[in-house]
Order: sequence, then C-alpha cells, then structure tokens
Amino acid sequence: MKTDTVMLTKDGLGALKKELDELKNAKLPAVVERVAHARDDGDLSENSAYQFGKQEQEFIEGRIDELENILKNATMVTAAASGKKGAIDVGCKVTVKINGKTQAFQIVGDWEAKPAEMKISGSSPLGKALLGKKVGEKVEVAAPAGKVVYTIVSIE
Repeated sequence: MKTDTVMLTKDGLGALKKELDELKNAKLPAVVERVAHARDDGDLSENSAYQFGKQEQEFIEGRIDELENILKNATMVTAAASGKKGAIDVGCKVTVKINGKTQAFQIVGDWEAKPAEMKISGSSPLGKALLGKKVGEKVEVAAPAGKVVYTIVSIE
C-alpha cells in the first residue's frame, strides 16, 4: 500500500497530537470502563449500554489508528520554508483582493482545512490556483456563481 506524505502546519500537527493524546488517555479508558460495567449487567444481546459502548470503543480505536497513521506520514511545513522566493505554498498566509475587498486565507494541509476559519486546503480549487503564485499575480477560479478573479496582495 502506497502511503502519501501528509503536510501539516505546526498548529495542525499540534492539534492532531492533542486529539490523539485525549483519545488514548481519557476517552478510550472511560469507554472501556463503561463497557466493563455494562457487561456486568447480564445478557449482552439485549444490553444497549454494552452494544453502544462497544460501537463507541471501535470508533475511538479506529480514529486512534487513523491519527497514528497520519502522524507517522506527517511532514511539518512552515510559512518561512513554504514561502521561499515569495511564492505561495502550504503553510503560507495569503491576502487576496476580490471585487475590491480584501480577504486573508491560510493554505494548510488537507487534514486541517476549515473553510469557516479561512484555512483552505492546498488541494482545494482555490488552494491549487494559488499555489506557486506571487504577489501581484491574478488567479481565476471557477465557483458556483461563475469565475472569480483573485489578486494576490501579500504572502506571509
């Protein structure tokens, strides 16, 4: 099975490590304890607390496996390393002008993208269009409402 490198910013890497720690050291032990107590209640075939607990335990164990795999393949990117030669890359904060209004985005790895927080993935349509561009360049992105032209104002 081919594994791909997962690009993460310092904040994204920290958030995933924190989630993994919380799952392993707080949530999983609590669920295991609840399952053990539910098992003591008798007939497991009709014990909804036991059934739900086992499902929750499987979900948490799956997420732990997923996070460990992500972290094993993670490469941390920084804006300083990414923005070499003034070009946009994962880890950069970019300010663009759209129809006379300015808007700032951070280009992040796929696992930490949160459009509502203006963190966009480098593999999203806008992220792909911005990657490699420099201040002053314009990019055109197809959007549901039509094509939108972004002018790059600054890169951090």
